[in-house]
Amino acid sequence: MHINTLKSCKTVFLIRHAKSCWDNELVDFERPIKSRGVLDSNLVSNHLKNSNIYPDLILCSSSNRTKLTAKIFIENLALTNVTIKYLEELYDFSGESLLRIIESCDNSFGSIMVFGHNYALTNFVNKFGDIHVENVTTSGFVKINFETNSWKNLVKGKTEKIVFPKHLK
Repeated sequence: MHINTLKSCKTVFLIRHAKSCWDNELVDFERPIKSRGVLDSNLVSNHLKNSNIYPDLILCSSSNRTKLTAKIFIENLALTNVTIKYLEELYDFSGESLLRIIESCDNSFGSIMVFGHNYALTNFVNKFGDIHVENVTTSGFVKINFETNSWKNLVKGKTEKIVFPKHLK
């Protein structure tokens, strides 16, 4: 654990679910990921292996595609000892629930990893990061640091890293 209650920096690692599969009659919430999504998630997460990504908490939308994406990242980044919470509220497309959930995190957590959906992730990245991103792509990763000791009332942070599958192909 890397928990520090006096930490004056908070970090959010944001990951959009992998490319989902539409080749079935499943409702949106239950859709799995395509083989390309598996490949892209492995590509990005393996690229990040030496990037010192150690979240204190993982928050994941409880949709099937986000859970499957999280499983790939967690395994490849060796995050198996990190607490993960699956939250239906993160099945959010506007970003209101995403922001509310991040701001409600305990301040003892210095960093959190969130697996979610667009446009919630792109909206968050553009509102709170200092680099404009047209679209957080599927299997895309964004790291934002905040100079604060509280998750509440976040203000603009610094976008430290952006990794999309297209950057690695």
